[in-house]
Order: sequence, then structure tokens, then C-alpha cells
Amino acid sequence: MVSDELPEIKIPPPGPRSCELSARLLAVESLAFEARRGARAATSGAEQSPIVYASGRGSNVFDVDGNRYVDLTAGFGALVLGHAPNAATEAARAVMSDLPLALGDVYASELKARACEALASLFPERGARVMLGLSGADAVTCALKTAVLATGKTEVVAFDGAYHGLSYGPLAACGLAPGFREPFAAQLGIEVTFAPYPSRTDSHALEASLAAVRAALKSGEVGAILVEPMLGRGGCVVPPASFLPALRSLADGAGALLVLDEVWTGMGRSGAMLACELSGVIPDVVCIAKGLGGGVPISACIGRGEVMEAWGRHGGSAIHTGTHFGSPPACAAALETIAAVRGGLAARAARVGDAFVEKLQEVRLGGVAPWSARGCGLMVGIELESAAEALGVSRSLLARGFIVLTGGKKGDTLTLSPPLTIAEELLTAFIPELVSAVAEHRRSAPGPRESW
Repeated sequence: MVSDELPEIKIPPPGPRSCELSARLLAVESLAFEARRGARAATSGAEQSPIVYASGRGSNVFDVDGNRYVDLTAGFGALVLGHAPNAATEAARAVMSDLPLALGDVYASELKARACEALASLFPERGARVMLGLSGADAVTCALKTAVLATGKTEVVAFDGAYHGLSYGPLAACGLAPGFREPFAAQLGIEVTFAPYPSRTDSHALEASLAAVRAALKSGEVGAILVEPMLGRGGCVVPPASFLPALRSLADGAGALLVLDEVWTGMGRSGAMLACELSGVIPDVVCIAKGLGGGVPISACIGRGEVMEAWGRHGGSAIHTGTHFGSPPACAAALETIAAVRGGLAARAARVGDAFVEKLQEVRLGGVAPWSARGCGLMVGIELESAAEALGVSRSLLARGFIVLTGGKKGDTLTLSPPLTIAEELLTAFIPELVSAVAEHRRSAPGPRESW
């Protein structure tokens, strides 16, 4: 395991080199990202100018100004083995010099055969079949296509707060922010009903969610119930234990597929290889990406054998492929990642993550809990009072050397998805810095703060 180090901030971020490079990027990159930073600055009243990464190692990131950070985001959760070098990136590097690309679905590599076998073995039922891609959105697209081929039904049930990617297909089912979807609604062409996503802390939320799903299924045209076993970008919301089993039953009764988006929760992130293992539910289709390649782009849509048979009924005219799908370096990386996560990292994520959340829940400011902490494995959400506070606190944490993201449907949650290899000492060191950042923000906020 690469040695992890505490933060070292030499120049308050963003430093001059980060500012220079950000300005150069702004001159040529899509204006959407700068507009988003401007909106966040207006919401939070805090500077949102970015730092620029120079290198990474283990759970640390170094910026171009020489600052060292603890990375609690790990490439949006993708770097489950930490920053390079790791077993996945080294395997990909070795293969790159021999065979960077095969011929996709025409003439495959040995590594593709081995990777697909390993992926099929992850599915909780024998006989599974695999379709590879590059991103989570690729995998979800493949799953939605599978649902149409297998059921003949085009409608989808999805959930508020869910994020499945921004390419067409997944975008239609994106319940995180209507603004992602609405400008393109006329082009999406998929009828999606959104049900509320239940939290295990709300006793009434489960029945409200299931009632909405039942109502949508009455049309008889729903081919897929698409759901995250735990909301990722939506704020690391953990549902009641009976949620997925109930959806499994409803899908069976309606002749729909239960599609699990495990792009974030899979590959040990939730404390298991697949989060569905924690509820004992066998999906019809599961989507894996992010952590699968340990930093190398690769995704997989894995389905029950009888469901995936639908792809063979069209004489080969219905296919889902791409030039770089199943490239040898990506397959090599996936094989190493699967071995590492199976070899103990999933169990470690469960142990370390549970202890971390427990410590977060014990914190009090003036006798009052300053936040609501939740999570499963090393997928942790810290819900604050508002989006403004979350953005302000995340910025203060950056100045202290800790990189976090904000998420949640209201934008009020810090979302943490560190490498599964992270040293526990770094998580322990993060807590007092979080306390300090929250207290600082609330002292400076207008209005009385008697509650803490």
C-alpha cells in the first residue's frame, strides 16, 4: 500500500500557477464549467476558482503550486486503489506497449476474454453475460437497450436524486437536477416516471416511494426500474433494507427488468463487491464502471443469461459496441482491480467506513450535532444546513488540504469517496478540520447561532 501523508499547504489555493493554467483553460474550454463556478460562488459567497492537479500518489494529490492534499474524492470514486502507481495502472501500462487496441467485437484479445469471465463471476447468479463500455453512461445505455429488447416495453421508472450519466438515454432518467435534462427534453424520446428515493431514516418515505412505483407500473409499458442501491451524487442516501427487495417483487409482477446502477456503489465502494449483495437481491441487469479500471476507463453491463439472450434474437443487427470497448489495457486494469477488491479491500471499506461514519455521528458543537452523517462502506455523505454552507465548507476544507465534493438533490451534502486503500489516520485527521470549517462558516454567517 502506498504511504499516505497529511496535507501540506505551502501557498493558499488556488496558487498563481493554478490561476494561470485555469485562465488558459477558460479561454478554450466549454463555458458551462465557468458558469457553474460562477453560480456556486454566488450561492456560497465563497471563491470557487479551481486548483490544477500536477500528480497523485496513494490518497494524496499535488497541485501545480506544490501543495499536497488528502483526496477524499478519488476521481469521483473511480480510484479505488488510489492514485498511480497501483496494480491496475501498472497492468495497463505493461499491456499498452504490447497491444494497445484489438479489434473490438470482431477480433478480441485474450485479456478481454479473461475480463469478461471475471465480470460474469461477479454477478450473483450463474450464466451471466457481459457487455463492455468506457463509462457508466455507456453501461446504463446498454442496460436501457437491454430492457427494450427483453421486454418490448420502452417506459422507465427512475428516482429523484439519481444520477446515471449525461449522455442520451441515461440523461432521460437523471433525477438529480432537472436542469441537466430539461434543455434536451425534446430529443430524449424516453418516457420516464420519477419516484421519490427513500431514506432509511424516514419511516414514511419507503411507502411513498413504492406507491409511486406501483402507480407508474399500471401503464403496463414499463420495461425497466432503474435504481441506485444507494444514491451516490444524490448525497450518499442509504435506503431502507427492504427497498430493493420490494422493487424486485414489483418488477417481477409487472414484467419489467430491475436494473441496478452500481457505477458508484460497485467494486467495493459500499463494502461489498456489489451493493446488491448487502440486500440479497439478484437484479436482472447491473451496471459497473468508475472503480472497475482503477483509474483506467472501462465499464460493464452484466445481465442474467435469460435476459441477455434478447441481444441474439436480431441476427446481429442489434449491437452495442465501440472502437475502444474492451481494449486490452483496460481489461488488464479491470482484472487487477477485481483481484484487489476481492482480496480484502471491500471488507476493509466496510470496516473503515463504518468506523468513520460512527466518529462523524459522535461529533457535537455546543451539544448539538452539526451535521447528519450517513453512508455505507467508504461512500459517505455529510449533510449540512444548506448548499451555501456545503460549498463554503468544502472551500474551507480545500484551504486546509482536504479535497471533497458537494452533492445531494439540494446541494447541501459533502460527498466523500476516498480510495479504498486510504490510511485511517487521514480520515481521523479530517474530522477536526471539518469541525473547524463548519464552526468558522457558522460564526461568519448572518443571524443568531444559539443552537450550537
